[in-house]
Amino acid sequence: MEVKVRFAKEDELERINELRKQVNDLHVAGKPDVFKPGFGEELRNFIHVIWNDPEQEIVVAVSEDVICGFAVIHHIFKPENPFMKERDFLDIDEFCVDEKYRRTGVATSLTTFIKEYAKEKGFHRIELNMWEFNQGALAFYESAGFETYRRYMEILL
Repeated sequence: MEVKVRFAKEDELERINELRKQVNDLHVAGKPDVFKPGFGEELRNFIHVIWNDPEQEIVVAVSEDVICGFAVIHHIFKPENPFMKERDFLDIDEFCVDEKYRRTGVATSLTTFIKEYAKEKGFHRIELNMWEFNQGALAFYESAGFETYRRYMEILL
């Protein structure tokens, strides 16, 4: 399957929202105490907030004229503070491959594009966060070279 990765076009936001709904449904099923069910108007409209933010980009993977995956990448700058050094990095804020296209190389194509873009822009670090219940995503991210450097833990009472 041939996959081309590029930056999204505004008229593709509706299709991207279809994929965002898949992610939302997965999150609701995996952590219902945190995520709200449904994919209401506010969540659908949030794609326009992302689109209009100059610090964010939407990347799409296309095969046979179908958007089969996407990622939202976000430039984050955190100034130095008494505890930490300055941090300037690219964050993968959202990442999804359509259920029908998983395990076909789409995710690898997306991460390769993002790595090349980050290098081109002079970033030395790409970060992402994920939910522990999503073991399939964890396996992919580790195979793509991501390493865990921080954890969030909880006690439910």
